[in-house]
Amino acid sequence: MPGFIQITDTHIVPKGEVVGGRSETAAALSRAVTTINERLSFLPEVECAILTGDLTEHGTAEEYAHFLEIMTRLDLPWLAIPGNHDQREAMRSAFADQGWMPADGPIQWRRDFGSFSLIGLDTLLEGAHHGEMSDQGFAYLDQELSRIGDQPAVIATHHPWMHSGIRVMDADNLHNGDRLMQRLEAHPGPVRMISGHVHRALTAQIGKVTCQIAPSTCHSVHLDHRADGKSEMVLEPGAVTVYAWLETPAPTLVSDILPVGEFPGPWPFVG
Repeated sequence: MPGFIQITDTHIVPKGEVVGGRSETAAALSRAVTTINERLSFLPEVECAILTGDLTEHGTAEEYAHFLEIMTRLDLPWLAIPGNHDQREAMRSAFADQGWMPADGPIQWRRDFGSFSLIGLDTLLEGAHHGEMSDQGFAYLDQELSRIGDQPAVIATHHPWMHSGIRVMDADNLHNGDRLMQRLEAHPGPVRMISGHVHRALTAQIGKVTCQIAPSTCHSVHLDHRADGKSEMVLEPGAVTVYAWLETPAPTLVSDILPVGEFPGPWPFVG
C-alpha cells in the first residue's frame, strides 16, 4: 500500500508572530509533525510528505528558515510546490539542497510510487492571489504524462480548478485550469488532482478527474456560500491528508483526513 501525506497552507511567519492576530501557524505545523510521527507506525508504507503551497505567509528567508526548523523533526522525506503566499526564488534558495528542487524555472517535480505517479506543478503567479500555469509548466506536464504512459497519475497543485462554493476563494482559483483539465482528460490512465488554497476538505468529480482540496494545518477559511460572503478565517481543528494505494476491491487511491493534535483513545469497541 504505497502512499504519502499531504500537508498544505502552513503559512509560517517569523518567530513570535501570528497570522491575522489569532492563528499560531508555527505551533499548528509543529502539532502536525508530531501527529504524523506518532501515526507512522500505523501507516508503514507512507513514503513521503508533500506540501502543496503557502508554506509561508510572505515568502521571506526568515519564514522559510522557521519552516525548515520545524520540518527537520518530520520522520519522512518531503517535497514542496509554491502557493500564492510564497516567493519562488526565496523558496528555491531556502531548499537548494533538496534533490527535487529544480535549478531554475517553475518549481515542479515527479515522484513515482510503483502503482501510481505523483506530479507536483507550480501555479504561482507572483503578485497575484489566483493561480496560473506557465507554458513551461504545461510543457513539463506533457513530458511527464507521456513518460508514465497509462499509469495512474496524481497531479498536485496549490490552486484548485474545482469550485468550493466560497465565492471569494473561487475567484482566486487556477485561472487557466481549463487547459490543465484538457490534458488530464486525455491521459489514458486514472487521474486525481489534489490541491490546497481553500483551507477546507472538499471533493468534486470533473469529467474523469477526481478533484480534492485538502484542509490546512492551521486556520480554515470560513464556510460561507452567500453571494456577499467575506474572506474570513476560523480556528477549526487543523488536519493533514493521508493517501494510500489499495488493490482491493479494485486498485485505487484512498484518502483519509487526519486531524492534528491529541485525542482520547483508541479503545476496543465493546457491546
